[in-house]
Amino acid sequence: MKALQIAATGMSAQQMRVDVISNNMANMSTTGYNARRADFADLHYQQVARPGTVSAQDGTMLPTGVQVGFGVRAASVSLVLSQGALAQTGGDLDVAIEGRGYIEVTLPSGASAYTRDGALKRTGDGLIVTADGHTVVPGITIPTDATSLSINAAGEVYAYFTDAVEPELLGQITLAGFSNEKGLEAVGSNLFLETPASGAPLVGEPGVDGLGTLRQGYLEESSVDAVREVTELIKAQRGYELNAKVITAADDMLAATVQVS
Repeated sequence: MKALQIAATGMSAQQMRVDVISNNMANMSTTGYNARRADFADLHYQQVARPGTVSAQDGTMLPTGVQVGFGVRAASVSLVLSQGALAQTGGDLDVAIEGRGYIEVTLPSGASAYTRDGALKRTGDGLIVTADGHTVVPGITIPTDATSLSINAAGEVYAYFTDAVEPELLGQITLAGFSNEKGLEAVGSNLFLETPASGAPLVGEPGVDGLGTLRQGYLEESSVDAVREVTELIKAQRGYELNAKVITAADDMLAATVQVS
């Protein structure tokens, strides 16, 4: 009776699906969050009779054979790459990425990480950092006597002063692109790490080589579609219930077999 084990894999798969959906719904208000999707694949098969096997002396072959599956497994949990809506905040250090690309930051270990969360801040020394205090690459320091800031679509950061007519260019925020964004490793706090699957980062100016542009005073909202997630949750729940019914049916069959014997 393989049905017990097969249905158990189905229940485990639906449980993982619910976990992914719940994480998406929990991050509906997370800046720059991309929804995740669980993908599944069937397990290996027992080849009772292989397709094409000769079944008679005259050379007749089985057109389909007999292949019994052993259930389902998780294949991947991947990013759904879609642009979130832009919400106007008016903050001079709030920047949204329109299009592809990630803002590069430096972790305390010295390693690089990447984020689409453009809710930037400044330290007491004027250094531009993320909400968690990670330095934005390249390091840009805002003078204490600057009255206002301007960040254009190309990422150039200008500071305005009371005693000067023309603004001063402080630096340029660059973006990093990846050949396979779904291969990035999520580590929490809206950060991603480079992996062999993602490929090396291609760092460049916003708006160049397929990279997106920056919009000051806006933040990218989560790309989670609440209606879709609720629909997927219902489907996962029904799938879990059906697999549970298979286990109940298999148990009843085993009980009947024991009674007969």
